[in-house]
Amino acid sequence: MDPRDTRRTFLKKSLTYSTVAAGTLVFHGIDALWGQVSPGTPSDLVAVKNGEPGAMFDAAIARAGGMGRFVRRGQTVVVKPNIGWNRPPETGANTHPELVKHVVAHCLDAGAKKVYVFDHAVDKGEKCYKKSGIESAVKSAGGIMVPGGHKKYFQKIDIPQGEKLTSTRVHELILESDVYINVPVLKHHSSSGLTLAMKNQMGVVWNRGYYHLKGLHRCIADFCHVGKPDLNVMDAYRITLRNGPSRAGKDDVVIRKTLLLSSDIVAIDSAAARIFGKNPEEINHILYGHQTGIGTMDLSSLNIQKINLAG
Repeated sequence: MDPRDTRRTFLKKSLTYSTVAAGTLVFHGIDALWGQVSPGTPSDLVAVKNGEPGAMFDAAIARAGGMGRFVRRGQTVVVKPNIGWNRPPETGANTHPELVKHVVAHCLDAGAKKVYVFDHAVDKGEKCYKKSGIESAVKSAGGIMVPGGHKKYFQKIDIPQGEKLTSTRVHELILESDVYINVPVLKHHSSSGLTLAMKNQMGVVWNRGYYHLKGLHRCIADFCHVGKPDLNVMDAYRITLRNGPSRAGKDDVVIRKTLLLSSDIVAIDSAAARIFGKNPEEINHILYGHQTGIGTMDLSSLNIQKINLAG
C-alpha cells in the first residue's frame, strides 16, 4: 500500500447505520465498503462473504497474491488470534479455530520454517487454548502453541512516537519472528466499542492494565507505531453484537460468514467497523491511527476486492 495514503486528507463520508428499531443494530456486510477496483494490481483489502472460515481465507489470500507475498521460505511466523476467553467457538468470543488452522497451513505451505501461535489470555491461558478449539486446530496444521501468560516471555521496548504509551513489555515472539500475522475476531466490546485488529494487539503486551489507566484508545493506537503486523485477517464469521467481549449470550451472537484481509491495520479496522454498522471515526483508536499515519481510514483510496463465495 502506498504510504502516501496515510497522509491524505480524510474526506468524511456519511453512512446510514441507524437502527430498525431502538437497540437493534443493522449489520451492513461487505456491501458497505467502497474503494477502487484494480484487478491487475495487488489488493489493499480483500472482503469475502458467504463461506466457511477456512474457505473464505483460502479465497482471500489467493486474491491478495498468495501467502508467498508475505512469508518466504525458511522464515519464522507468529500468528496472534484472539484466544482471550475460556469459551467454545460457538460463542464467538475467540477467533474461529478453522480460520487459525488455515492461516497456519498456508504459512507452512509457503515454506515457513516454524509457525508459532499465542495470546496473552484474560482467562487462564491453558484453558482458553483448549476450550477455544485453537490449540488442537493449530497442532493439526503443524503449528506450535506457545504460552503467553508468563512475564519472562515479555521484553521491554520503547515507543518513541507514543503519546500515552511510551514503553511496554512485548512478547518475545513479536520481536524475534520474521513475519507477524494478526487474526482478531470482530465483536462488541464494552470498553473500546469494538474489538478489532488494533485492539487485538493488547494480547501481545504484558501490562494491559496500564492502557485502561492512561487512556485505552490512545494506548491502543500508540502501540501500533511499533506493533505493525505484516498481515491482518479479520474473523467476522460470528459477530458478537452486544455484551462483548466475553459475556454474550446466544441471542447476542449472529452468524454473518464474513472475512477481511489487509496489511493496513487501520484500514481493516475501518472496514470492520463499517460492516458492523459504525463509522470508523466513532472508534477513537481508529481515528488516532489515521491521524498519526499508522494507516488510513479513507477506504475510497484503496483497491478493495470483494468475493462472494455463494456465487
